[in-house]
Amino acid sequence: MRVTARLMAVTAIVSAGFSGVAVAQDYSLKFQSSDPAGNANFTLQQEWAKDVAAKTDGRVEVELLPVETIVAHTETQDAVAAGIIDGHVTDTSYFAGKEPAFGLIANPVGAWSDPQQMFDFMENGGGKELMNELLEPYGLHFIGATTPGLEAFLSKVPLNGVDDLNGLKMRAPEGMVQKVFAAAGASPVNLPGSEVFTSLDKGVIDAADYTVFSTNHAQGMHDVANNPVYPGFHSMPLVEVSINKGVWDSMPEDIQAALEASVRDFAQLQVTTLSERDMAAVAEAEANPEITVHNWSAEERAKFRAIAKTEWEKAAEASDASRKVYDTLTGYLEENGLLK
Repeated sequence: MRVTARLMAVTAIVSAGFSGVAVAQDYSLKFQSSDPAGNANFTLQQEWAKDVAAKTDGRVEVELLPVETIVAHTETQDAVAAGIIDGHVTDTSYFAGKEPAFGLIANPVGAWSDPQQMFDFMENGGGKELMNELLEPYGLHFIGATTPGLEAFLSKVPLNGVDDLNGLKMRAPEGMVQKVFAAAGASPVNLPGSEVFTSLDKGVIDAADYTVFSTNHAQGMHDVANNPVYPGFHSMPLVEVSINKGVWDSMPEDIQAALEASVRDFAQLQVTTLSERDMAAVAEAEANPEITVHNWSAEERAKFRAIAKTEWEKAAEASDASRKVYDTLTGYLEENGLLK
């Protein structure tokens, strides 16, 4: 009954817009996050919800719900389309099973050395248009992108560039990340996050793709892997803020513009806040003579991108949409000197 009622409500809003009847200016929206309550990302997302109210003079209110509140994190796309929830804040790669292009645009491993590069691609390089081409057939509209930032890289041995990856025993999740590291000469294995510390400590692996520097440091990872790479050179997820397309289409242009501005501001708040925490952790790590923090040169990052590009090319064959993502992404990277 609840799904039917929500669908009827969305249909009524859209129908009113098409018939010329005045549409109410006030919106009370439910968004579900892919992060749990209390998580640093979720806390910052709650600030975004407050900013939406401020930017719209209270005409739009967003109730932000933690992961799994209404549906599983892999089901929010369907839930938004059906009107069960109005929107979501989530990693786009969760929906690669429906359309492989979601996986490629969500985390083209090795593409980005800085969140601002991804944000510029989304705003000025065709990324936003690509996202809506992908999402709108599923009943969603893409408002904007954010990210927690570049993940750091854990290592027991010094890593100063691509050549040092050769033969490296490392943990990496299945999919694109494993494929790219294997193409770079590493020997990746799939291990749950709960086993990373023990596996590093016992020498089962020498390195790991895990999470951001400050979290690694707080968990004591650098006690057993004292040659971290920061900033990371590999993984930076795209987190989309998307809304039911019918609801979006019902909104006046000034509210749409305010929502887009709120996501842009939120993205900067998130990356700045988490980067500051990382920098504080880096400073603490660098003060420890037992830890050496490595920062890859632009040349080495470009080499890694070039290797990753071979895996993007394979991923591009998965669908027509994947091919378009690949062409647009590599065109942007080449135009901006980020590929060699």
